[in-house]
Amino acid sequence: MFVQPSEWKLYADEIFRKKLADTLKPEEINAEEYSVIYYTGGHGVVWDFPDNEILQQIAQKIYEKGGVISSVCHGAVGLFNIKLSNGELLIKGKTLTGFSNSEEIASELADHMPYLTEDVLKSKGAHYVKADQDFVSFAVSDGKLVTGQNPQSGGAVAEKVLEILEK
Repeated sequence: MFVQPSEWKLYADEIFRKKLADTLKPEEINAEEYSVIYYTGGHGVVWDFPDNEILQQIAQKIYEKGGVISSVCHGAVGLFNIKLSNGELLIKGKTLTGFSNSEEIASELADHMPYLTEDVLKSKGAHYVKADQDFVSFAVSDGKLVTGQNPQSGGAVAEKVLEILEK
C-alpha cells in the first residue's frame, strides 16, 4: 500500500494521533454539533453498521438539519436502515454507489459475505450506479448524500462533501 505524503504528515502529528486514540462513542455524539457523517469502508462494517440505531439517529439528525451523509465502499451499508422523520428510508429513490457485486467477486470474498452491498442497496429502493470499470475512483452525490464505490474513491467523496459544505 502506498502512503501519500499528506498521510505521513498526519501519522507524525502527535496531537492528531491522540485524537484518533480518544474518539467519542456514538452515544456520546451530539448530532447538532456536526455537519457531516462519514461511513468508512472495510468488510468489518458489513456486520457493524446496518443495525446500529444510534448511528442511524445521528445521521438522520445531521441530514434533516441540512448536513451531509457520506460513505465510501462498504460504508454504504450504514445507509441501509436510516429512516427520516417521515418514516421513509433515506436511500429510497436516491442515486448512490458502494462496493459493487463485481468488485466483491473479484476480491474473492463474495461467498464469505452475509450479503452483497449492491444487492441490498437496490432492494431498499436506491438507484445504484457504478463506474464502467472496477476498482477506479467513482463517487456520486444526490443532494446532501455523497457516496463512493470503493477504497479508491475516498478522495472523490471528500471533494464532493467539501463542495457541498462550501455552498
